[in-house]
Amino acid sequence: MKGSTMFRPIILALLLCAPALAEPITSGPRPLYLVDQMAPGPLRDRLMSCANDPVRRTLFSIGHRGAPMQFPEHTVESYVAAARMGAGILECDVTFTADKELVCRHAQNDLHTTTNILATDLAVKCTAGFTPADDDMRAHAECRTSDITLAEFRTLTGKMDAANPNARSVAQYMDGTAGWRTDLYAADGGDLMTHAESIALFKSLGAKFTPELKPAVVEMPYDGFSQEDYAQKLIDEYISAGIPASDVWVQSFNLDDVLYWIRHAPEFGAQAVYLDGSYRIEGWRPDLPETWVHQMGDLKAMGVNYIAPPTWVLLALVDGEIVPSRYALEARAAGIEIITWTIERSGPLQNGGGWYYQTIKDVTNSDGIMYEVIDVLAQQVGVKGIFSDWPATTSYYASCVGLD
Repeated sequence: MKGSTMFRPIILALLLCAPALAEPITSGPRPLYLVDQMAPGPLRDRLMSCANDPVRRTLFSIGHRGAPMQFPEHTVESYVAAARMGAGILECDVTFTADKELVCRHAQNDLHTTTNILATDLAVKCTAGFTPADDDMRAHAECRTSDITLAEFRTLTGKMDAANPNARSVAQYMDGTAGWRTDLYAADGGDLMTHAESIALFKSLGAKFTPELKPAVVEMPYDGFSQEDYAQKLIDEYISAGIPASDVWVQSFNLDDVLYWIRHAPEFGAQAVYLDGSYRIEGWRPDLPETWVHQMGDLKAMGVNYIAPPTWVLLALVDGEIVPSRYALEARAAGIEIITWTIERSGPLQNGGGWYYQTIKDVTNSDGIMYEVIDVLAQQVGVKGIFSDWPATTSYYASCVGLD
């Protein structure tokens, strides 16, 4: 019955007043595990010196979808875990249902990998039902929030975001969690949330807000619901909840969304975050401004005060040392603040670190490099915050070096 319409209000009510959330913030064993992997030096010594110090809640530590390294993303459980690890800002990625209600999901079409929908009667409503793998094709499915109503969405439970492409059955397809993640905290599922519920929960946890307006996979306008309506509805839910704009960093990869907020909700637009996706363009390079879609001065002139590229865009190697990239330096020179993503999303870093470490892969040879990366981002790039799939890592660093 977990996640059912009957029990979800009770679960949320209990969490909103749970005394456990007033307990001291804890980081667990992982931060010091990472410190143990570091090469000897001043940074390692400083981080080790904080081993017995309390970890504080800090705005530098942002819970990326909660704490999805071990908890199902965008669930009550994931968000509570992130807050207990000191995340001062929590993220609800926002999309909408068939009846145009806002809910927390990373994509409008990810229910087949992030929830139990394929194992429920709602599977028949999916845009594309489960198709098993065969010798010529991988297993696949596509289930969208816009395939179902909010009432139906509430009956689902969250699971670790994964799918087995070689699956011959629904059960096999749903059982695809990476070995370095875990299903330990997902056995009973996770409680899904509306955007409005996330606002109430984050407030009760003492955290601030960074919702991301996700692109629709349905054609817009959707049943009369325009992109502008969508962007405004997100803002309206903060206004209705009495949340000050200064506590909210709204995000979008769509620059037009950011410009809409700047023009039509300027108090929120002042902290609107442009998720610069220019890196997807063939030939784009962080060290070559001539390949950039927008120069930093032009973005600033539009009213953009925050950008958020992935971590690798902000980093470069010079004589084997990790340093800020040209992109990072140009952004700061233009007076644009930087937030970045995502620490703790790559798994073990022994062999180059994968996508998030691509500009520094030649020196990425152990998990210990993670704190070197965080330190360069904080001290040399000057980022305001870092998204993490396991916020204890960034909370520990920020508490140790005295960041807000």
